Amino acid sequence: MSQTARTTIAVFSSATFNVIDGVAEGEPISFMDELVLDDVYQLSPDANRAALTYEVGQSAGFVISAGSACGTPGNLLFLDCAITLMAPDGATYEALILVEVEGDEAAEVYMMPLATLNDDIPYRLVGHDRDAAAAKFGDVACVRFARGTHITLASGAQVPIEQLQVGDRVLTRDAGQQSIRWIGETTLRAVGDYAPVVIREGALFNTRDLVLSPDHRLFIYQREDRLGAGRSEVLVKVRHLINGDTVVQQDGGFVDYFQILFDDHQIIYAEGIAAETLLVDARTRAALPDDVSLDAHSAAAHNDFEVPESLANRPDIVQLLKKASSS
Repeated sequence: MSQTARTTIAVFSSATFNVIDGVAEGEPISFMDELVLDDVYQLSPDANRAALTYEVGQSAGFVISAGSACGTPGNLLFLDCAITLMAPDGATYEALILVEVEGDEAAEVYMMPLATLNDDIPYRLVGHDRDAAAAKFGDVACVRFARGTHITLASGAQVPIEQLQVGDRVLTRDAGQQSIRWIGETTLRAVGDYAPVVIREGALFNTRDLVLSPDHRLFIYQREDRLGAGRSEVLVKVRHLINGDTVVQQDGGFVDYFQILFDDHQIIYAEGIAAETLLVDARTRAALPDDVSLDAHSAAAHNDFEVPESLANRPDIVQLLKKASSS
């Protein structure tokens, strides 16, 4: 039986990001109704992101999952707002504020930066927006291929993703030939959770460098279960593959990203290796244009495939996966 799909995000607890100058001096970051514009915040020197794992709740919001590294399993988790911070040099940074609720009380507030924040820089709160939060939260979860990525069509042709069109038939691993329903294109600052991950040519038998968004998942068939996942078919987030050598993250500048949407969540072939397409769910739907008339995808077929961070977080994972898929 398939399990409920879980998602893990990296967050700071409220106590690690405090006002050092302003009306609320000494207070930690909080939800929007308590924030004061122009207050200046700074990360604690020992601040570390923690893994917060959640799943879709039965009614409103999300629920913290069992096994989450922070938060209390079963408590509700609500997306509160997006905030904009400004560094002394004028650069702006965005973050999302999430609130854990136990009963009728706020149990904890978390900050999810969308770019890297440094503990030696003060950040002035210059904006907050509740309406934009859902779209930004979903935007991070949308899996994307970078410009130039070659996709395998049903004919076997390898076509750069920017040349694909709605209606083109693409080869999928599980459903044969499938027609593209929608293609999205966006240019983003290549920072934080938007900075692309580059899988060097040959690292996982890919025919060229493969450039993907950090939360994009690759499909690996293990002939031998070297990861200890308990199954031969696994999905691995590319952010867990970063080793500074054959898999690197390119932070800085801008990146052109493309999304491909089918009638259902699919595994396709990019630069010769299997990678997922956009999954429409309670989170990503908010990031899609209103005219994309597609209900949530059924992710049941892939729910159990994802390798948890506890198994993926090892320095030799790329070599292990390459050996597992070829042995």
